[in-house]
Amino acid sequence: MVTMVPITVGGHSFVGVEVKLPKTTLLTINSPKGYIMCGALDVGLLNTRLAERKIIAGRAVGVKTLQELLEAPLESVTTEAEALGIVPGMPGHEALLKMV
Repeated sequence: MVTMVPITVGGHSFVGVEVKLPKTTLLTINSPKGYIMCGALDVGLLNTRLAERKIIAGRAVGVKTLQELLEAPLESVTTEAEALGIVPGMPGHEALLKMV
């Protein structure tokens, strides 16, 4: 099952997506420029094999809900995210505001 919900942070609108899979749930919150995602995100792949796409993204591990994704510190971020001032340890909601 796929669920999409609107999420507001600092007066800005984002789209939360939850994908229920067998034994796991994929979580992502999307902005106009990039996204934050659960531990399924492969930041290394985005930074190496897909570097030409210049993807702005951050990864939080151990999250089970969209609310937790907003609050959790990012474990890793892409090179393009770092260029916007998004750094590991930053809460998801702060990273999203830098992606507006």
